Amino acid sequence: MKELPRRLGAVLCLFLLLCAAGPVRAAKKAEVETRIEPAWPVPEYVEHLIEVASEEVGYQEDRGWTKYGEWAGDPYAQWCAEFQCWCVDQVDKRWGTSLLKNVYPYYTSSNTGRRWFLKNGRYVIRKGKVDGWGYMWLKGSDSFIRSGDYIPQPGDWVFFNWTGGTDTEHVALVEYCARDTAGNVKIHVIEGNKPSAVARDVYDLNDASILGYGTVYDVADITIAYGCEGVKVTRLQEQLAYLGFMDAGLVSGHFGDGTLEAVRNFQGSKHIKTSGVANMETQRLLEEDYNKKYMKDPDIWSVVDD
Repeated sequence: MKELPRRLGAVLCLFLLLCAAGPVRAAKKAEVETRIEPAWPVPEYVEHLIEVASEEVGYQEDRGWTKYGEWAGDPYAQWCAEFQCWCVDQVDKRWGTSLLKNVYPYYTSSNTGRRWFLKNGRYVIRKGKVDGWGYMWLKGSDSFIRSGDYIPQPGDWVFFNWTGGTDTEHVALVEYCARDTAGNVKIHVIEGNKPSAVARDVYDLNDASILGYGTVYDVADITIAYGCEGVKVTRLQEQLAYLGFMDAGLVSGHFGDGTLEAVRNFQGSKHIKTSGVANMETQRLLEEDYNKKYMKDPDIWSVVDD
């Protein structure tokens, strides 16, 4: 009978410890998600890029110093862009590719990366207008892009602004996208400078801090106006020249006075507003006329005898 008080004492001690620790909470269940199959094939170089970035997860800056900043010329810089460019450079070195400055930009300052993707025809805004250009639309769509219309692909770069403006303040690499049980799309990224490390994170597709995406593929078209430059302008000029609305010698990739006049003349020939801005309607009509002439062009299609 002497053991009973001892056992009761032990039980009482355990009870008091549990009370002091607070209520026991069930372990939080991991949110169930289903990966979204990319709409376009994932290039091998993208797989390599994600592999390199994944190897860096957990890297910590040393009192502001990073190897990524040192590689880019400023070891104490804010280094989200430097991290991504460094990863691209590592892919080039390991696999003999030439991605940096060709498929992906090399940059270290705000807005430069986005401008590079815009100039190369591979930028998709989350919603609204692109500064200096205008509204965008996904290829094959008859409406301007709204938030949630584009689901980013592995290898895309996500540009962020945390303060409600339009300047790019952060960039991350898309690893994959997934859909949760409620149907919401989640963007899984790897990012540097988070806030002092390389880390994985997840963002909602409609997160207001997302400005847009630098994309692996050319998936959208954009309103083109005076002062714009890049591959989309070159394509516009080539079509205008082919249809006889401007001299082929003026094809430069820069939208200047000659292109402005040519766009207005084309619009006048189609009896639409002669704004000089190549909007969705203008570009669709131009594409139609270009394709009609191209398909009948004897200089393009030649007969070859067997």
